[in-house]
Amino acid sequence: METALETPTPPTDPRAHLASPVTRAALRIQHVMLEGVRQRLSEQGFTELLPPVIGPVTDPGARGAKQVDVDYYGHRYKLMTSAILYKQASLTAFDKIFCVAPNVRLEPLETSSTSRHLAEFHQIDVEIAGASREDAMAVAEGVVEHAVRRVVERAPHELDALGRNPDAFAALLSGTGFERRTHASAVRDLHAMGHPQNADAEIDWAGEALLSAKADLPFFLTDYPKGSRGFYDKEDPGHPGRLRNFDLLAAEGYGELCSGGEREHDYGTIIARMRETGENPAKYAWYLKMVREGIPASAGFGIGLERLTRYVCGAHSVWQASAFPKVPGTVTP
Repeated sequence: METALETPTPPTDPRAHLASPVTRAALRIQHVMLEGVRQRLSEQGFTELLPPVIGPVTDPGARGAKQVDVDYYGHRYKLMTSAILYKQASLTAFDKIFCVAPNVRLEPLETSSTSRHLAEFHQIDVEIAGASREDAMAVAEGVVEHAVRRVVERAPHELDALGRNPDAFAALLSGTGFERRTHASAVRDLHAMGHPQNADAEIDWAGEALLSAKADLPFFLTDYPKGSRGFYDKEDPGHPGRLRNFDLLAAEGYGELCSGGEREHDYGTIIARMRETGENPAKYAWYLKMVREGIPASAGFGIGLERLTRYVCGAHSVWQASAFPKVPGTVTP
């Protein structure tokens, strides 16, 4: 029988892909997780919002990916690569929000071989007014743990069909908590393994896989260097040059699941950071107007839904966690 641990090629026939027992089991598991995520966040006082699909600007921080332009009544708009700017804006209405946000990023062709990238995907996006990085990390950890536990308890037949042993999640569900490590310590570990990781940049895709392969349960990486992320990640006032942000990496070599952190909300600082990163502030007029008029300090994160599904299913590739996958460079319906 076909299993998720095989290494198939991306599908070009939607009927065959949707009829696959692997696809059906993965999508049922994804459904169970989404039910659990919505339940947990709603019980914690979060309001679910429907995010926009297009806007005059989008997140500039998607590394190496191209944005998609659309003609919006004679104006140049973007398909969303991330809901980050709209999440911050939404906190003028609610203190705690979440959304399941669609994103489009034309990833570089080399990502077609990473097993972790799609050109179209979804994120479980969360933002919390007045929160610290540690607050956001605690919520992210709780969401992942709750989603996995719900699958183990409510979808054991699907896990069995995929050949995924629930014992793989024993450490995650033990209640011991996820390890916290710094970006600097991860760079040192990678150098010790012979991997030439740039100390001033995000952990590259090969580095993420190496770190992830050594782990028994998901773990956080914190304190990325300033300049490695977008203008909205807050710099640590006690440690200039470091950001108050984080990534969450899965175990078993599955790599990054989530990115987040505290947000910069001071108008002058955001303008300076935009200029440092080569962004034109004029493009962000609506967002900067809201910032100037006042938006709350906040922290939040986005969990890649298909990546989380892939990890829980034990799938070889992230496209196996999507009903209609768009693999970089592969033209499909």
